[in-house]
Amino acid sequence: MKYEVILFDADDTLFDYGMAEGQAFYNVFAHFGLPTGAEEYGASYKEINQALWSDLEQGKITSAALRVERFNRLFARHQLEYSPEEFSEAYLRFLGEGTYLIQGAAELCGQLTGCRLAIITNGIKDVQLSRIQGSPLCNTFEQIIISEEAGSQKPEAKIFEYAFRKLGIEDKSKVLIVGDSLTSDIRGGINFGIDTCWFNPLGKKNESGLQPTYEIRELSALLEIVR
Repeated sequence: MKYEVILFDADDTLFDYGMAEGQAFYNVFAHFGLPTGAEEYGASYKEINQALWSDLEQGKITSAALRVERFNRLFARHQLEYSPEEFSEAYLRFLGEGTYLIQGAAELCGQLTGCRLAIITNGIKDVQLSRIQGSPLCNTFEQIIISEEAGSQKPEAKIFEYAFRKLGIEDKSKVLIVGDSLTSDIRGGINFGIDTCWFNPLGKKNESGLQPTYEIRELSALLEIVR
């Protein structure tokens, strides 16, 4: 095996976050008596949420603040009279039920025999653990590294240092990070000095200036790289 340890990003790499998010967004508005809310406010929410996650990567906001602030901004924009705190709590509960996998994820993990597998994610601890533990991949990973526990998020070096300590890794050349985000997964891996694999199923153009070690369109292509 060329690589002994595979660090997987979770959302949109192994887990279908878009599907989980969409279902949770519908469920939370229905729960608060507005079943059309997901359709009416979905575009605004995505815009606000993406901007805040970008701020999180840059250290401008904490994960705890983000989860409430996105609804605070959404409700202010559309003059909705809900409690952002209560709404966020219910939304996260529904989101934690979203165990949908990216096509080929279970098969890939089952075929990576001989490799140590771990998750490294910027997600919210309770949500991520609920989704992973409720999925077919529940017994797959040696460690689940979550930014809230690490006290740092990708692309910062500290979360990788934390992961290496938890996994007892000393040789960076035997480690590969696989993820869909150039700014988070790939930048973080490059800066830390480990090989990177950009999962790019939609064939997006890379305008980041970053050069991943590998780029794949399908998860199954990772097998050739690892072997």
